[in-house]
Amino acid sequence: MMGKKVAIPSFLSQEGKDYLRDHGMEVVELPDMLAETIASQAADVDGIVEMVDPFPNEMAAKLPNLKIIARHGVGYDNVDQDYFGQQGIWVTITPNANASTVAETTLAAIFDLSKNYTQDINLMKDNNWDAAVANKGVDLAGKTLGIMGFGRIGRMVAKKASALEMRIISYTPHPDEAANIEFVSRDELIAESDFISLHMPVTPADKHGFGQREFAMMKKDAYLINFGRAALVDEDAERAALNSGQIAGAAVDVYDQEPLPADNPWRSTKNVLLTPHIASNTKECMARMAVDAASECVRVLAGKKPLWPVNKLS
Repeated sequence: MMGKKVAIPSFLSQEGKDYLRDHGMEVVELPDMLAETIASQAADVDGIVEMVDPFPNEMAAKLPNLKIIARHGVGYDNVDQDYFGQQGIWVTITPNANASTVAETTLAAIFDLSKNYTQDINLMKDNNWDAAVANKGVDLAGKTLGIMGFGRIGRMVAKKASALEMRIISYTPHPDEAANIEFVSRDELIAESDFISLHMPVTPADKHGFGQREFAMMKKDAYLINFGRAALVDEDAERAALNSGQIAGAAVDVYDQEPLPADNPWRSTKNVLLTPHIASNTKECMARMAVDAASECVRVLAGKKPLWPVNKLS
C-alpha cells in the first residue's frame, strides 16, 4: 500500500490524518475542497476524503487514479454515486459517527426555540430586561414532537427526547413495528406536531418537498427544525411562512447555498435560529467521522470492499 495518496481538507481532525499516515498513506492536505482545487493540487490521488462541496462527474477524468470518494458524513447528494460506481470508484459514508451528536444538537434547538433562549439573550445584551421577561416560552411536556425519517439519527432523537414527557410520533416510508414509537402518515405528522424535525435522505420525491402546502398544514404555533439536508425544504416557502407568522419559528442549519452569503434573505428572516451547518460539529464527532472516512480509504486502497458504500461498482 505504500505510495498510495489520499487528498484531505487541511482542517480534517488530526485523528483522521494520523490514521491515514499510520496506515502508510501519503496525505495531500488541501486548503479547501472545491473541485478546481482538488483537480489542480491533487490530480494523482488514489482516494479522497470529501466534505459537502459539489464533486462533479468530470472529476473522474481529472483524477485518473481515484478509487474511492469517502464522504465525511452521511449525506452524499453532492456526489453522483451511481456515475462514479460506473467508473469503478466507490462512494462511502460514515453512518455510525454522527447520529448521537446530531440528535443532541436537535434537542438543543428544540430547547432554545421553546424557551426563546437566544432571543432573550439578545434582548438582555440590548439592556431590554422587560422585553425578555415578557417574551414567554412554552413547556415541552405535553407537546408533540414529529420526527420525519426514522433512520439512525431519527431513532436517536426519539431516544433522547423520550425523557421530555412529549408525545413522539414519526413518519417514515418503512415503519419499524418493533420500535416503541407511534408511526403516522406524513400529513398527520405535519398537522399534529408542535415541533417537526427533519431527518430524511434527499430523494427525487422529497427534494424541496416540504413547501407551501406543508407550512399551511402546520399549527400556527409550531416549529420546524432542519438539521438534515437543505434540499428537503423549499427555502422561499419557509421564509414566507416565518415572516408572515404562519408558523412560530424554525431552526435552520443547512442551506441551498453554503457558506451563506452576507446578503442572503435568510439573514433578515424573522423567528429563525440560523447556524452554519454545525449539527455534528463536536470534537468527538469530527474525530469519529475523520477516522471512519480515513479507514474506508485505507480499506479500499488495500484492495478490500468498503464497509459503508452507497454505490456498486460496474
